Amino acid sequence: MSAGMPGNTLCFFINGKKVTEHHVDPETMLLSYLRERLALTGTKYGCGGGGCGACTVMVSRYRPETKSIFHHSANACLLPLCQLHGAAITTVEGIGSTKTRIHPVQERIAKAHGSQCGFCTPGMVMSIYTLLRNKPQPSMDDITQALAGNLCRCTGYRPILDGFKTFCEESRCCQTNGDANCCLNGVKNGTETDAVKPQLFNKDEFLPLDPTQELIFPPELILMAESEPARTLSFVGEGTSWVCPSSLEELLGLKARNPDAPLVIGNTNVGPNMKFKGVRHPLIISPTRVTELFQFSQTPNGVWVGAGCSLSELRSDLEKLYLQLPEEKTEVLRVLCQQLGIVGSQQIRNVASLGGHIMSAFPNSDLNTVLAAGNCLLSVVSEGGRREIPINQDFFVGLGKTALKPEEIILSLFIPFSRKGEFVRAFRQAPRKESAFPTLTAGMRVFFCEGSRLVQDVSVYYGGIGPTIVSAGRTCGVIVNRRWDEETLNRAYDVLLEEADLPPSAPGGKVEFRRSLTLSFLFKFHLEVMHKLREMNVIQDEPQEELQPLPKNIQPSLQEFEAVPKGQSQQDPVGRPIMHRSALSQATGEAVYCDDLPHTQGELFMSLVTSSRAYAKITGLDVSAAMQLPGVVDVITAKDIPGKKVRTLMGYDEELLAEDKVLCIGQMICAVVADSRSHAKRGAAAVKISYEDLPDPIFTMEEAIEKSSYFEPRRVIEQGDVSSAFASVDRVYEGEIRLGGQEHFYMETQSMLVVPVGEEKEFNVYVSSQWLSYTQAAVAETLGIPSNRINCIVKRLGGGFGGKVTKPAILASITAVAAWKTNRPVRCILERGDDMLITGGRHPTLGKYKVGFMNDGRIVAVDFQFFINAGCTVDESVVVIEKMVLHMDNIYNIPNLRGRGSACKTNLPSNTSFRGFGVPQCLLIVENMLTDVAAVLGHPAHQVREINMYKGPSVTHYKLTFSAENLHRCWDECKLRCEYETRRRAVEEFNQQHRWRKRGIAIIPVKYGMAFAEGFCNEGKALVHIYKDGSVLVSHAGTEMGQGIHTKIQQVASRELQVPSSKIYISETSTSSVANTCPTAASFGSEANGMAVKIACEILYKKMEPLRKKYPKGSWESWANAAFYEKISLSAMGHYRGPDTHMDWEKMEGMPYSYFTFGACCSEVELDCLTGDSRTVRTDLVGDIGRSMNPSVDIGQIEGAFMQGMGLYTLEELKFSPSGLLYTRGPSQYKIPAVCDVPLQFNIYQLQDSDNPHAIYSSKGLGEPFLSLGSSVFFAIKDAVAAARSESGLVGPFVLNSPATPDKICLACSCPLTQKVPTAQPGSFKPWALNI
Repeated sequence: MSAGMPGNTLCFFINGKKVTEHHVDPETMLLSYLRERLALTGTKYGCGGGGCGACTVMVSRYRPETKSIFHHSANACLLPLCQLHGAAITTVEGIGSTKTRIHPVQERIAKAHGSQCGFCTPGMVMSIYTLLRNKPQPSMDDITQALAGNLCRCTGYRPILDGFKTFCEESRCCQTNGDANCCLNGVKNGTETDAVKPQLFNKDEFLPLDPTQELIFPPELILMAESEPARTLSFVGEGTSWVCPSSLEELLGLKARNPDAPLVIGNTNVGPNMKFKGVRHPLIISPTRVTELFQFSQTPNGVWVGAGCSLSELRSDLEKLYLQLPEEKTEVLRVLCQQLGIVGSQQIRNVASLGGHIMSAFPNSDLNTVLAAGNCLLSVVSEGGRREIPINQDFFVGLGKTALKPEEIILSLFIPFSRKGEFVRAFRQAPRKESAFPTLTAGMRVFFCEGSRLVQDVSVYYGGIGPTIVSAGRTCGVIVNRRWDEETLNRAYDVLLEEADLPPSAPGGKVEFRRSLTLSFLFKFHLEVMHKLREMNVIQDEPQEELQPLPKNIQPSLQEFEAVPKGQSQQDPVGRPIMHRSALSQATGEAVYCDDLPHTQGELFMSLVTSSRAYAKITGLDVSAAMQLPGVVDVITAKDIPGKKVRTLMGYDEELLAEDKVLCIGQMICAVVADSRSHAKRGAAAVKISYEDLPDPIFTMEEAIEKSSYFEPRRVIEQGDVSSAFASVDRVYEGEIRLGGQEHFYMETQSMLVVPVGEEKEFNVYVSSQWLSYTQAAVAETLGIPSNRINCIVKRLGGGFGGKVTKPAILASITAVAAWKTNRPVRCILERGDDMLITGGRHPTLGKYKVGFMNDGRIVAVDFQFFINAGCTVDESVVVIEKMVLHMDNIYNIPNLRGRGSACKTNLPSNTSFRGFGVPQCLLIVENMLTDVAAVLGHPAHQVREINMYKGPSVTHYKLTFSAENLHRCWDECKLRCEYETRRRAVEEFNQQHRWRKRGIAIIPVKYGMAFAEGFCNEGKALVHIYKDGSVLVSHAGTEMGQGIHTKIQQVASRELQVPSSKIYISETSTSSVANTCPTAASFGSEANGMAVKIACEILYKKMEPLRKKYPKGSWESWANAAFYEKISLSAMGHYRGPDTHMDWEKMEGMPYSYFTFGACCSEVELDCLTGDSRTVRTDLVGDIGRSMNPSVDIGQIEGAFMQGMGLYTLEELKFSPSGLLYTRGPSQYKIPAVCDVPLQFNIYQLQDSDNPHAIYSSKGLGEPFLSLGSSVFFAIKDAVAAARSESGLVGPFVLNSPATPDKICLACSCPLTQKVPTAQPGSFKPWALNI
């Protein structure tokens, strides 16, 4: 590039192609540029805040000073385009394609069955690709670290890890290639048995990794970096200017003239604030070219680190340094390296700068407490000169504020070497083990007189107990000049409780837990130092048990499935582990989702305006300011709707756009359409709405119960005489348990594009929906036109889980009104925060029970009450309640059983269907009741379960007959496979040997009713065409959302037509191809539509019979061609009526289900009683899935469901403010399971020789049933907590609500430190969050 290129020109490369851009808007991120400008849609929008990894790309730069090329992964959603001068960007499209050559990373995730819905797959691919570019033979720890910032909601991560660990040098176990008959199972590799066992994949078929075949770094960028003179880059946008100075002098001048301008290097703080909080900065300064900010120099007393260094680089440099130093000098360095490895994700650490992290002044920073405790110094500079400032309690002066003057910048950080007799440690507790802001952090340092336990100096800093980090100075005063022993520690506790005081309504909540952690961290520090002093022979007395971290090494896992019958044709794919038919295109970024559709001329974008009040009248709607903004075209209100303004469900109306009154925060009021996303968003923010609050909003179930606020009907089922039975039992116990809600967190947010076509009011609606016909009818009614003018289309969904059944219909209807009014295509893609705010999720549930039982454990009578928080509209809440009372027996034959279910009407966003549809909540309540009975009696819980199980031919409480044989087979095989009795004893032995770590184990069963209870929803429909060349096109009523329905349908057609799967194509789901469809839900989509395809193919195969007889030596292609000339129609419609399920609620009997899917699961956990952290050590799951149509798809569904259930019961927590506002509106606040949460050993076994005459090819539905088995982790945690409580003399039943998050676990353990913390009385304060 010529030296004379102007300062407003960017030069960079994308996938090897040069890009030159002039006049870039500083607010343009790489993600939107890739997708909207270059049509590189493989990089996905998942959250927009760097929290999900869907937008991961590789950034490469040349460093002239070392003449080396550096590659790192980054989140494209946070990467400003302005920062890319001189960079080479590689996206998923740039490393491989199905049209040319796929990359080994893409191949392995696909063929190892690690891609289901596929939306997260490109990000996963790019994270590992970047790792391999830097380290071609990584360790397993390298892989898990690289994937820590990538979320997946479908797979459960196991197949992703299995595929990628084939790159590991140390991975030599036979399990690496998916061998179910692993050496872990007692069978040696290479035996005859080994050859018989089927495998999910064979690693020997994978392409080798050849680093020489990668894209080279552009030589032009090397030349540019070495020869281009320093120059300032500047860009001006609509509301923000961007300057990248070329020298320190220029930087200081800019900062002096613009003291409020933020400095941006990684954009991990300023970017999200601008995007999500609406913060505006007229000027942004990016000092990435100021070399003084990136220097690293060593002195005799420590090391100076440039403030611009990324956290990843800093960690790498410090690791190299401390390996060269005597151990006694490395205390601060080692602890900093430890903390640098857990700040954010790999993608965040690669770009976030040290100075930016310090200046962000997060009160719960992972680094700042260590820097303060370690006596680190800052060198700050301005035009007025340079000075050094210690990092301590005086440096951080408020939330996000420091003592720096506005014109000053941090130049570098000094990290001192430690001294002999000095120990430094850091502690943290976070909602999730990785990629999570901590709840509490601590940095602690102690210095002893030589050869003594006498404390000469001590520093203790906490983060997370106030607006800034807190120095526990008074506590340190109690410790200094005293012996390091328990007497000193106990004195310190009392002072620390006073010093680390938090009001009960403090922001962030969890006050009692946070205060407890301050004591626990000090105790842990005390123990660790005691062990160090013992090692150094400073003390002779034996300290308490050494505190070891929870286990984290992933072990090989088993996936055992049934082989196909010996005589089955090799061409017949049914029953074989066939790769997901779109896996390769998903891994290469070629798979098309709704928002990947090309933009058309004149297309508009729609942004929604939602209520900021929970219950109020709308007194004014002023859109004038919005209409004056650049790019805004129109504002859509309820008055613009030409047809029906409400959707009616279960007899209740739901407004599309609120007109007179709002019922929750997040209710849609109007929508702004503009020529771009950013303009629409700014327009929506400019709409002014005035309200008049209405009295007494209802948020909790208790409030709804008190005010009898319910959606009718409420459901009751009773068998036997419950009331009388209580008089005849040995014991009666009453208990309750609460479950929080759950966000669907499908990786692809709600998405739709409405395009006016034709001249007769015709519209194409591209929508990410599980129920196209419902959306079609909603749009038609809203516009007041017939359904035949609306064609709803979906190729695939980026996840659904029930959240895209009813919700897309309302959103698509509003979008259609905008398209109708403007007569232009309109696209609406919800941002993650808006999606979470508007669309609701799984119902929070309150379960109460009264149980009567005998002393031997037999349960005679139970009276259940189920309450769910439905939100402000009914949606499918009544149906959820129905399913709960239908499953309240689970697998137990209770002679006297009553269940009452109520859907509470509140002023929260309406909740909706979610995978499991009420059964996961119901099962937890039932199993908690069983656990309480066992605790009352002092019996093992599994024995109480066994004595109450259905046996032989059985009848449910609604008089449906079934066989319990496979139920018992699952239970017995699970106990055998997991070695339950042996491990139960091992757990007890472990708990006797460890005071502060406990293990627990639990085995949980499930019986899940399959099919819709509403018989009309069980239909399947398909249309099959055979073309003259023999190719087959299949259309059916189901939507592909990762569950593999298209793959299974392809297998069905292949078997029935007796042609290879390669001949069969499934393009999309469309209401113009197959009309009047049923929802793809209830784990019934593949079954119903598979039967429809089977019927259609049978018709076609029969039609071709005369041709096969006439031309016996002909080929499939010749027969298809001949049919055309013989005037034989090779199109057929298949219709499967499905089971006629029904339920009579007056008689309390019926056949709401076609059959049952059974399963059993054993999980073992280890927990840290001091912090509440837990780790699932092992999970063994046995599933009765009939004859699997595709074991790889089915096992993936089981694992994904289990992990989603584990998230529900132990991790995912929705938080609402006292005014009804959802706090948790993105992955930074709401934590779904990540790679770090996968059971360390995760074994799945298909129950062998199980037949099911009620479904296609004797298969069974399985997407939903096994989610409930995630509760095995919950009950294993409860088992471990019970062991911890027994140390304090606490026995018997206790309350542990779901999710069993660390705070609940820690407080339930009730260890002596927790008992020191006073508890605020409910009602004496206003809590930070509602107890929903």
